[in-house]
Amino acid sequence: MVSYKAPLDDIRYLLYDLLDYEGRVAALPGCEEASRELVDAVLEEGAKFCENELLPLNRPGDEEGCTFENGVVRTPAGFKDLYEAFCEAGWNGLSLSPDHGGQGLPKTLQFVMTELICSSNISFGMYPGLTHGACNALELHGSDDQKRTFLPNMIHGRWSGTMCLTEPHCGTDLGLIRTKAEPDGKGAYKITGTKIFISAGEHDLSENIIHLVLAKLPDAPEGSKGISLFIVPKFLVKGDGSLGARNGVACGSIEHKMGIKASSTCVMNFDEAEGYLVGAPHSGMAKMFTMMNVARLDVGIQGLGLAETAYQSAAAYAKERLQGRALSGPQHPDKPADPIIVHPDVRKNLLTMRALNEGARALALWAAIAVDVSEKHPDSAARQEADDLVALMTPIIKAFFTDAGFEVTNLGMQVFGGHGYIREHGMEQLVRDARIAQIYEGANGIQALDLVGRKLGQNMGRLLRRFFHPVQAYVESGMEKPELAEFVAPLAKSLSRLQQATLWIGQQGLKDPEEAGAAATDYLNLFAYTALAYLWTRMAETSLAKLDDDPTGFHAAKVATARFFFQRLLPRSSGHFAAIMAGKAPLMEMKEAAF
Repeated sequence: MVSYKAPLDDIRYLLYDLLDYEGRVAALPGCEEASRELVDAVLEEGAKFCENELLPLNRPGDEEGCTFENGVVRTPAGFKDLYEAFCEAGWNGLSLSPDHGGQGLPKTLQFVMTELICSSNISFGMYPGLTHGACNALELHGSDDQKRTFLPNMIHGRWSGTMCLTEPHCGTDLGLIRTKAEPDGKGAYKITGTKIFISAGEHDLSENIIHLVLAKLPDAPEGSKGISLFIVPKFLVKGDGSLGARNGVACGSIEHKMGIKASSTCVMNFDEAEGYLVGAPHSGMAKMFTMMNVARLDVGIQGLGLAETAYQSAAAYAKERLQGRALSGPQHPDKPADPIIVHPDVRKNLLTMRALNEGARALALWAAIAVDVSEKHPDSAARQEADDLVALMTPIIKAFFTDAGFEVTNLGMQVFGGHGYIREHGMEQLVRDARIAQIYEGANGIQALDLVGRKLGQNMGRLLRRFFHPVQAYVESGMEKPELAEFVAPLAKSLSRLQQATLWIGQQGLKDPEEAGAAATDYLNLFAYTALAYLWTRMAETSLAKLDDDPTGFHAAKVATARFFFQRLLPRSSGHFAAIMAGKAPLMEMKEAAF
């Protein structure tokens, strides 16, 4: 079994020492009760639940997987009881509206809990995760009657939710969907079509499943502008709120997958199923993006969560596994061999894992706090600034965190050597589970295209200024602090390269969209490493100031990890910059027939 303990010390450090949770979130209207004391108590209980309840069912759930028979999907043994305990403890409605039974705690706390859940049992986390996204969409876009009908039971967990986008012939290009919605003359619609890759589309955890479905009305315009959003429950809901007849929606099959095997991934068939329009006709894409953007951030956190478990497991193994002697001479002469943590290459792997994880967590919580500010700050300008930062960072978090998550889990397997390749130690499951995160909720190449094609030029570059301006100001102030020179100087170089690349893409992309497309993935990675460099510099500054009172060595380790990041990982940004400046020719000049 893997080793995992919730990294609460690092989370508290980020919230309270680095990112000013108390001043930026707890002071917001509606967040006054979410004090440091309450947050710490919630995190302690969340950590216990994840470590003691979720983690033990992770490997058995993977080995058993979901089963499908006669239209019924059954989750692995123990999952139903675990889900009931999860919901009864209030975790399902942690950050959802108190108006419908949620606890209304800050989204920042939800981000943290999402990481802990994904570290412990990512397959289980898919079920409440989909419900959470559906609730967010209904809270923002549903009518008052729809909210009253569906949200209380969904927030409690008695009912669950999904989002149904993809069809057999189209994935990212949702303008091609064929699912139809015909008015029934009574104010509802008959939904007919097939959706694939529907996570949590059918299961035995909840009494009802509320599907949010993209479909087209008979008079719909062509393309994505003709998409509408519908609520389609598995069981119809009577006027008194009780469940009625089975609706015309059924699971046709489940997928047999590489990973996340305890999460049901379904083919869903809608046969004149009764559905209810959400908002105005032909406005479904904008509403579904509410759900998709939350999901993309959550998927990024999935990468981080799996990577954290991989790091902790690999670090523990490296301290125990005896193999060979240190190159500088025996470090444990009383033993037949030294633990493999003495070897430079093993240390390189572990430090790479740690530096990526801790940098990603800092970026995740920086964005999480911005989510709360964007929703609750009393000043509209502050809300807009925070919302812009979240929009800019969403594709970066989704793509970079999941790419890094796959890299880190693979490095963890490498540390285990042959033992990592077999099931017993759990490392191969982490690798398999991590791989899907680079694909679903918009493959990472699509996230890069979103960044260069939409976010760069949006509102005349306003989103970019939300990052460039504060980082540039920080660099300028940091130049005056000699103790930060080893961090600020490489940050300044990386920021300069990012600014040059941004200008180059802006100029070349206007003349030739293929130039922007060819640069997109390297640009996203250059941006991500620069963002991590900014946050690692801030962490180094924070911890350098605390070295005189550091009984556990926490801050010394933070500074050492920062040095590793700048000297061994940030140089990757130079390669991404060089690839961008090479232009499209190396990619596009080869004739199609030559492939």
